[in-house]
Amino acid sequence: QVQLVESGGGLVQPGGSLRLSCAASGFTFSTYSMKWYRQAPGKEREFVAYITSGGSSTNYAAPVKGRFTISRDNAKNTVSLQMNSLTPQDTAVYFCYTGAAGGYWGHGTQLPVST
Repeated sequence: QVQLVESGGGLVQPGGSLRLSCAASGFTFSTYSMKWYRQAPGKEREFVAYITSGGSSTNYAAPVKGRFTISRDNAKNTVSLQMNSLTPQDTAVYFCYTGAAGGYWGHGTQLPVST
């Protein structure tokens, strides 16, 4: 059974940094690209970042480009999102996603950015 478990969220002050992680199981992690999405209060879920199965290529949404970095460790079946220079506009629930087995979402981890 595919499982994705996000962790690392929590209150951060504007300008701060945080690293989110997503632990994957139930599928051959190293053969699937992975994505991070986020959903702000009252808004639709939006794409944040993408990484290929081997980690050689990444892509980012315009609002986070240059501030966020997606990475993965195929030996540990984890994908991470390093977030720097956070602003209140980054406040959201962050989800990881895999296309394995028709597509699965994690339950999300909350990131409030506030003073």
